Amino acid sequence: ARRPWIGYHDALALPMADLLGCRTDEVAVMNSLTVNLQLMLASFYRPVGARRRILIEAGAFPSDRYAVSSHLQWHGCDPREDVLELAPRAGEELIREEDMEAILRRRGEQIALVLWPGVQYLTGQAFDLARVARAAQGAGALVGFDLAHSVGNMPFPLRDIPADFAVWCSYKYLNAGPGAIGGCFVHSRHFEAARPRLIGWWGHDPATRFDMPHDFRAAAGAAGFQLSNQSVLAAAPLVASLALFREAGTQRLRAKSVALSTFFEQLSAQRTPEVRLVTPREQAARGAQLSLRVSGGPARARRVFEWIRAHGVACDWRAPDVIRAAAATPLQRSLWTSSTSSS
Repeated sequence: ARRPWIGYHDALALPMADLLGCRTDEVAVMNSLTVNLQLMLASFYRPVGARRRILIEAGAFPSDRYAVSSHLQWHGCDPREDVLELAPRAGEELIREEDMEAILRRRGEQIALVLWPGVQYLTGQAFDLARVARAAQGAGALVGFDLAHSVGNMPFPLRDIPADFAVWCSYKYLNAGPGAIGGCFVHSRHFEAARPRLIGWWGHDPATRFDMPHDFRAAAGAAGFQLSNQSVLAAAPLVASLALFREAGTQRLRAKSVALSTFFEQLSAQRTPEVRLVTPREQAARGAQLSLRVSGGPARARRVFEWIRAHGVACDWRAPDVIRAAAATPLQRSLWTSSTSSS
């Protein structure tokens, strides 16, 4: 076969590593985002004494918070006390990175892990991941990133950040469709560490996997975190999508995305002054997503959302009053389509 099933998902590691800016053996393409997050938490969340808390952003994507809470409970901790949530300051909508650094200085000895988004799913705020990693590791905590709204959206050298682990899905900016295969990153400095993990036969060394040995011997790198062989049907759309990303190049895609988001923002300001941008205006602090809030309260915002959709513009509603628009996805949109949509 041109693409044998047995190594089908392994072939995705190289283009995915190129997209993420890391080594191929640091990437495993597998499962879904939350499954991968559960696997990473099983290995990287190791509470010891007072250092048991997990720092996340306030308003984190619910599945991330559920996963964090489940591991705290698994270790006999109380999520009501041991989940630390960093919120924006009073009267603000975006999290200040200096506040994240401050809480790590004040309470770092209590924090075992920082789980942080590359792009916050509701506001569209993008974070300086290297700054987050430095602050977390400087306080003695491990750091993991949820890149669901970042991968395929913003270029970043993941290896240089350097995260301890990261997870992502492929059904958003990677265009692989709902239920498509996800992925995880494990930094190579953890490859030789005697770190506990949940194991399955597909994470065994492929050289002897089908010998059905009694004892587990992990495959090299992130591949050793695999549990079972992956669905070819779930991976096939990602094969096609990553080929387009490699052809286009992440820097060119980012440049187009910046142009699109700037254009969309300018049109919105000129034509709909009652719509306020929640997402940061600085290009480095946002990706392709723009989150909008309509003046007049949630009921009016909902009416505006329904009107937009009735006119053929695909967008997303998040209660109580946020409209999310992926206005700057460069593989799908052009200045012409953005102009038409905004009109």
